[in-house]
Amino acid sequence: MAPVWAEMAVVGRIARTHGIRGQVIVNPETDFPRERFRVGAELFAGRGGAVQPMRISSVRFHRERPVIGLEGVETMTAAAALAGLELRIPASQLRALPAGTFYHHDLIGCQVETGEGRHVGVVKDVETAFGGSRLVVEGTAGEILVPLVADICRTIDPGRRRIVIAPPDGLLDLNARSG
Repeated sequence: MAPVWAEMAVVGRIARTHGIRGQVIVNPETDFPRERFRVGAELFAGRGGAVQPMRISSVRFHRERPVIGLEGVETMTAAAALAGLELRIPASQLRALPAGTFYHHDLIGCQVETGEGRHVGVVKDVETAFGGSRLVVEGTAGEILVPLVADICRTIDPGRRRIVIAPPDGLLDLNARSG
């Protein structure tokens, strides 16, 4: 049975080709890049409406990014056609995380509300930057950026698809950005 694309976890995105032998550079979206990107590992990409398996045939790391070869991809032209593709794995292959930590896909779709019950919106993405992670919440007036820190995100319950926040005064207005 083929994996269901929506039930898979993103582990990277093909950035561009590397060299003339069909290798690609991957922007990893995992905390475990050396585990995910190793010779023989099977990844999946969505192409033409179908979920396509891809097996890694070679790998090396350059500046913390994997440079990988994929079985059946032997030329720069074939590799260039893969640029921009998301690479995913079945969620069943994810390792268990310590208590209080979450995979991004577990948070996307969660309802966000304040401790007083005020509906803020729905998490549509999780951005990770040098300074930490933040929830991108789709609110009624556009996007709201909420720092993903314990002082603000008081309750995170992916099972119930709910996040309760205690935003400091002005945070919801200050961090709102037009959609």
